[in-house]
Amino acid sequence: MKIRRATITDAEGVARVQVDSWRSTYEHIVPEEYLTSMTYENRAQKWKKMITKQLVYVAENREGNIIGFSNGGQERSRNYPDYEGELYAIYVLKEHQRSGVGKRLLEPIIHELNKMNIHSMLVFVLADNNSRFFYERLGAEKIDTTEIEVSGKTLDEVVYGWKDIRDLLTYITKY
Repeated sequence: MKIRRATITDAEGVARVQVDSWRSTYEHIVPEEYLTSMTYENRAQKWKKMITKQLVYVAENREGNIIGFSNGGQERSRNYPDYEGELYAIYVLKEHQRSGVGKRLLEPIIHELNKMNIHSMLVFVLADNNSRFFYERLGAEKIDTTEIEVSGKTLDEVVYGWKDIRDLLTYITKY
């Protein structure tokens, strides 16, 4: 497996991972109309723009296919002054989950944030998403809950945080 910074030519692969991951992860959580409205084409257009503006990393398998991605940057909500960075997303295709890909994708985001002199980080996760336990296993502290609306449905979101991502990086590289 190879982890590398995404380029604009990766937009379609990232879009495929996002759409497929959302459909498998959020099937009974997010309204079906939202999931069916997500297409590879419309997501690829969004990723072409985001890859040029945000930190985006991809995981490739031996055949060079994108099997996961991560992205992050500065904390966007401005509701948590003790946290300067944010992990916007990590998505890994279902068949590659629980194999260490997520941890490997988290590592370059932390390195980039550290280069920006950002040493704390948040992640927002739907409460019904079992992947949230990934962050708990990595020592994230639950610092808040909030609500978001997706296609008219109100969903609970858990806000997790790490006060010092340098400690997180040490943990990830050790295990």
